[in-house]
Amino acid sequence: MGIRTGQNYINGIKSRNPEVWLNGRLVEDIYNEPIFNQPIHEIAKLYDLQHDPIYQNDITHICEQTGERVNNAFLSPKTGDDLQKRSKLFEVYARKTYGLMGRTPDFLNVVVTSMAHNCWFLDKYNKDWSKNIQNYYKHIRDNDLFLTHAIVNPQNDRSKSSHEQKDPFTHLGTVEETKDGIIVRGAKMLATLAPITDEVIIYSFPGFVPGDERHALAFALPIDAPGLRIICREPVQDGKRSMFDHPLSSRYDEMDALLIFNDVLVPWNKVFLYNNVEAANLLYPMTGIAEQPAHQSGVRGYIKLAFAVEVACKVADSIGVDAYLNVQRDLGEVVQSVEVIRALLRVAEYEYTINEHGEARPNPDALETIRGFLPEMYPRAIEVIQTIGAGGLLMSPTGADFDHPDLREDVEKYYGGRSGVSAEERVRLFKLAWDLCGEAFGMRLLQYERYYTGDPVRKRAIFYNKYKKAKKFSMVDEVLAKPTNEGLETINQ
Repeated sequence: MGIRTGQNYINGIKSRNPEVWLNGRLVEDIYNEPIFNQPIHEIAKLYDLQHDPIYQNDITHICEQTGERVNNAFLSPKTGDDLQKRSKLFEVYARKTYGLMGRTPDFLNVVVTSMAHNCWFLDKYNKDWSKNIQNYYKHIRDNDLFLTHAIVNPQNDRSKSSHEQKDPFTHLGTVEETKDGIIVRGAKMLATLAPITDEVIIYSFPGFVPGDERHALAFALPIDAPGLRIICREPVQDGKRSMFDHPLSSRYDEMDALLIFNDVLVPWNKVFLYNNVEAANLLYPMTGIAEQPAHQSGVRGYIKLAFAVEVACKVADSIGVDAYLNVQRDLGEVVQSVEVIRALLRVAEYEYTINEHGEARPNPDALETIRGFLPEMYPRAIEVIQTIGAGGLLMSPTGADFDHPDLREDVEKYYGGRSGVSAEERVRLFKLAWDLCGEAFGMRLLQYERYYTGDPVRKRAIFYNKYKKAKKFSMVDEVLAKPTNEGLETINQ
């Protein structure tokens, strides 16, 4: 089939009936659920871009194997040009959602593409695993599917490994083998956008220890697989909010969910890794599923940060406070942070390497530096919006106030901005800012940016330790090796 349209995607949503729980009730109709409906349409717009002549050649390509047009997320990069093509896709999708939807279809499709390209690693352990991931890649590529993933264990007793939990199936694990596949039980999180995706892929961060064999798993399933229960977090909006009053949360809320597997059958042909602690711990470094999706999340994070900084600048301008030196300093700081991320992306893309298996990979140090900086830079941009907007962020009227003839004159008079900025223009801007920096929607985005790659303290420590092992600190050794009396004889003469 190749590239889908937005309507194809919506038809897929309508054709399934996954077990989704929201606010203590079972959702009977995913598409018509108000909380999901607008985000579904935002994703559908991304699928429609694939057919838009303005974007099609930038975000899709003709597949050599099938002759069909497919998304660039399925392009296995072998050259720098291929990386640029994928970067363009990432940026187009991010700009259309202002970087606020972190799990658009490109993200996990890149993960599966990287796994399939590096199936040689799985082949070392089990040839069926290698064959399965290659076939799964073709399945999602040729049907243009949208995946969620769940790779984090529930936060129970984090001082103990998976097999040491009070209930051995608190964390997802294998119950038994059957002729048809493995039976799995337990939970994983955070499955972002799970209710409105096509399928789910499960894998895990490294960190397994002997005894965790039953928890060392990687597989994929349709999102409506029998026995799979999806429990959504509390929504940050009710799906009925005015877009005037809530221009972001009404459109871009990404539902997160806990996935509970109640003795779910995973067919053997969808198992990519099983019962092997060593393979599970090496999956990330050996298959490129750290660097390749980090490229997508880096581009998306850059656009998200740039958007937040634009909001800060517009808020300051609308009330004239950017005439003050301290505000200029703060805005200059966050503008420079955007430029830092942009520069790091360009370094990552142009200082690529080709591994021994012919895969082009972006510079990992540059991408990891983005991952180190964004959890600090994005919260700082939000803080600047909060500081500049001050009490004005709490005092906006509603769209209904503007519509009421008895109130219109008052709101026009008392909510206007600097000269040339009308009350409606200022209020709409401040409402957008509050959605981003004060509402639950914005706080979820803030927490997401802090922790989407894991504990930022641990991640930076890992980066340092890898740096220490890789570097020889040759400049220090060189200067210390110089003769201590070099040049003294000439001076004495």
